[in-house]
Amino acid sequence: MTGPLEALARDPRVRVRRGGPPDPEGTCVVHWMQRAQRGVDNPALDVAVRAADLLGLPVVTFFAPVPFYPHANGRHYAFLAQGVGDVAEALRARGVGFVFRPYPDHRLAAFCEEVRPALVVGDENPLREPERWRRRAAEVLRVPLWTVDADVIVPSALLEKEQYAARTLRPRIQRLLPAFLEPVEDPRPRVRWEPRSGLFSRPHEDPWLEGFPMDRSAAPVSGLVGGTSRGMALLDAFVRERLAGYGSGRNDPSRRATSRLSPYLHFGHIGPRTVALAVREAAAPAQDREAFLEQLIVRRELAVNFAAFNPRCDQLSGCEPWALKTLTAHAGDPRTHLYGSDRLEGADTHDRLWNAAQTQMVRTGWMHGYLRMYWAKKILEWTASPAEAFEIAVRLNDRYQLDGRDPNGYAGVAWAVGGKHDRPWPPNKPVLGLIRPMSEGGCRRKFDVEAYIRGVEEGRL
Repeated sequence: MTGPLEALARDPRVRVRRGGPPDPEGTCVVHWMQRAQRGVDNPALDVAVRAADLLGLPVVTFFAPVPFYPHANGRHYAFLAQGVGDVAEALRARGVGFVFRPYPDHRLAAFCEEVRPALVVGDENPLREPERWRRRAAEVLRVPLWTVDADVIVPSALLEKEQYAARTLRPRIQRLLPAFLEPVEDPRPRVRWEPRSGLFSRPHEDPWLEGFPMDRSAAPVSGLVGGTSRGMALLDAFVRERLAGYGSGRNDPSRRATSRLSPYLHFGHIGPRTVALAVREAAAPAQDREAFLEQLIVRRELAVNFAAFNPRCDQLSGCEPWALKTLTAHAGDPRTHLYGSDRLEGADTHDRLWNAAQTQMVRTGWMHGYLRMYWAKKILEWTASPAEAFEIAVRLNDRYQLDGRDPNGYAGVAWAVGGKHDRPWPPNKPVLGLIRPMSEGGCRRKFDVEAYIRGVEEGRL
């Protein structure tokens, strides 16, 4: 590689998975889009453009949804599909090609045989199965493969190891943040992509989900619509109307005080840098901006760190030794209530607050963050073992939440059930041991529980 290209490969966001020089006979740079599904503020696409400019080549984005993404179902694919038009439009405006090939025409290696790239640039995903796909791609491709950490503000590699808690991550993030939280213009390739005769791309307007062999256990929702344009509109409304007061209102599920941007961040329809800059520059009080940025940057990137450095992030065994020890010691404690998976999934418990939270998630694809903690902790109290509680919480979260199957969700369950990113909380309690408890009484002291339940029952929340 030449000097400038080597320098680009050393960017802390970039991971060289297959090294070597670009193919000197290559006709383009392929941007392999998976996690960061957007055509703006996309560091992976930006790296592809910069590399292409150094090579004097155009860029083409290859996006190929598959039906076997772990735990994905019709709800998730519908939200994904709603965003494809925005991707196509943004890429067209930047002079980047776009080839859309849902399963069964999804194979990256076959596409690369057709277009003969000099280099392939993808995005990072720290979860186990997507990571396996990237390793496999590095084995089968005949050209260099780079992946780019596109969905965090501070590159995960700079954090070096799994962090114990927010208090250990925060100073590291704060030290690095000034270098990465700055506006970046979307570069346009110097060489514009020209459509090639015979190169198949399915029109994204086609009803490609009809007949798509996917799990249909959770139906699409209407309250949240996917896509970068929808995400940006939601961000704008949040900054103008709800950011002021966020610090005091964010833990009240009976109010619409939060951003509800998590599905857009999960699908990569909007980037965390875009969100952070909009909040940082907003006219809201400093304490509200700081409270939101703590959640968006420190807490969210703590979850990504957990997934990136702990291959068991979606399992109880990935939690802290002190938590596993205390849960084992109390595994035989009698439960005041015992529910199986079907009762829980059907929101059929004695607890009206828990039932309302479960109902909201199933119906809308979203649950308030404060209630997610309560929801998972009650599953721990009401199931036969901590391992069963963890498995049920992960499965229901992944099935129904639009932002499921995400480091944030796994970190949340691990915190609630397995004490991850937390500390021992004495005294010892039945079933929980030293795990931090949450109670309905505590919720009632914090917010209007009956107003929340009514809001869910009436379809307003």
